[in-house]
Amino acid sequence: MSRRSGILEFAVLGLLRESPMHGYELRKRLNTSLGIFRAFSYGTLYPCLKTLVANGWLIEEPGAAPADLPPTTGRAVAPASSLAGRRAKIVYRLTAEGKEHFEELLSHTGPDSWEDEHFAARFAFFGQTEHEVRMRVLEGRRSRLEERLEKMRASLARTRERLDDYTLELQRHGMESVEREVRWLNELIESERSGRDQRRSSPGSGAQQNTAGEPDGLPRRRGDTPPDPSDDTAK
Repeated sequence: MSRRSGILEFAVLGLLRESPMHGYELRKRLNTSLGIFRAFSYGTLYPCLKTLVANGWLIEEPGAAPADLPPTTGRAVAPASSLAGRRAKIVYRLTAEGKEHFEELLSHTGPDSWEDEHFAARFAFFGQTEHEVRMRVLEGRRSRLEERLEKMRASLARTRERLDDYTLELQRHGMESVEREVRWLNELIESERSGRDQRRSSPGSGAQQNTAGEPDGLPRRRGDTPPDPSDDTAK
C-alpha cells in the first residue's frame, strides 16, 4: 500500500466513524474538511472503499441518493452515468472491526505521522485521539520541522552568495513558513500540557470532553488548523 493510499483509508475510516455516508458525500467531506485530498477523484476513492469493504471494515447498504448530487444535463447519458447513479445510492457504514482498526491506527505515533500529509490527516481527528498520543504526534512533528529548518538554514548560509534576489527571497519565505508552523506547534503543545496540568489539579472540574473521552485542553480559536502541507516552499 502506498503512503497516500494509507492516509486516504485512515481519513475515510475516521469520517465514517462519525456517521454513515454516500460516496459523494464522503468525497465532499474529504475535500472540505481535509484539504490534502483536494485533487483526488472518484477513481481514487471507490477502489479505496472497495478495499475497506473487502477487509471487513466497511459494509455497503442501500440508501437514497444524496439531495445535493450534481444535476444531470438533460442529454442522453451513457451506461457509465447509470453506474455512477447506482454508486451514489450506496451508503458506507463502519463495522465493529473497522472501528477497532481505526482506533488502532489512531494510536500509532511513528515517524509517518509526522510527515506533511499524514500529519494533516492525523490532526483532523485529534478530537478522537487520546491525549498522550496527541502529544507524541505534536512533539514528533515539531522535531521533524526543527530538523528541516536547521537544514534549510545551513543550505542558505552555503549558497546565499550565489543566489539572485528572487531565489533568496523564496528561500526566506520557505524558512518563515516552517518557523511559523513550529511556533503554532509550540502553542498547541503548551495548551495540551496546560490542560493536562489543570485536570490533574482539579479533578471533576467539568472540562469539555472530546470524542476520545479525554477532556479537551485546546483553546477554541478560529484558524486553529494545520498549515497547508501542500506548500512546497516549506519542505
